[in-house]
Amino acid sequence: MLIDAHVHLDKYGDLLDHALREIERENIFTVATAMDVPSYQDLQEIGRRSALVLPTFGIHPRRAPQYVDRLRELGRYIEMSPAIGEIGLDFHWVKDSSEYPAQLKILEYFFAAAREQKKIVNLHTKGGEKAILERLERYDVARPIIHWYSGPLDILRALVQFGAYFTIGVEVLYSESIQTIAREIPDHLLLTETDNPGGLKWLKGIVGMPSEIRKVIDELARIRSSTPESMSRIVHANFLKLIQDDPWLQQVRTLLSQP
Repeated sequence: MLIDAHVHLDKYGDLLDHALREIERENIFTVATAMDVPSYQDLQEIGRRSALVLPTFGIHPRRAPQYVDRLRELGRYIEMSPAIGEIGLDFHWVKDSSEYPAQLKILEYFFAAAREQKKIVNLHTKGGEKAILERLERYDVARPIIHWYSGPLDILRALVQFGAYFTIGVEVLYSESIQTIAREIPDHLLLTETDNPGGLKWLKGIVGMPSEIRKVIDELARIRSSTPESMSRIVHANFLKLIQDDPWLQQVRTLLSQP
């Protein structure tokens, strides 16, 4: 089974049925990350259509100002979600620094909940890599997934020491800097993602479909001097290890353990 550990299924619109058929045909376990409350509500509906889709709740840093005064409401959704994402910081694409305190408040609220509820977190780190590392350590968040890391290598190595997992996605097909990062990640912390439909659209102007995950695996195999079969096994084993003792994800563990 293939693993897409970060995707926005609610953004497919009229192509959703096609995307879900690809997920089933290609046997892709898909972590569907939300950006806000309506996004998560849509993902809950989508998740009922496929056992291969795991809907997760988060507030994207770009949405933080809209939710910073609604923490009690967010708490209800965190409690019902089996994992957390997409959350994080964005001090790069978000240019208005007056929004940064809201991002930090939301992030810390989610980190406190993740620690208490023992949940995986799926993290956006663009421009906020050091601040996120500091808060991972402060809040003792046990199982972070760093999505589409593109920051400094020294912070990457510190996150590796912390035990964070890293997703490599479609940019590895085009970017030497992402290929360098992909070589740095140890085998035991490597995951794959597409961040589609928007990931490939941002890079190449085309809607990315779930099957793009195979191209990611092929490229990882090339740059790590391995084979696609070996890369798929490594990522599958890593995701199983990530969720092995997670009380929220027992059904997922059973699904992924099937031969």
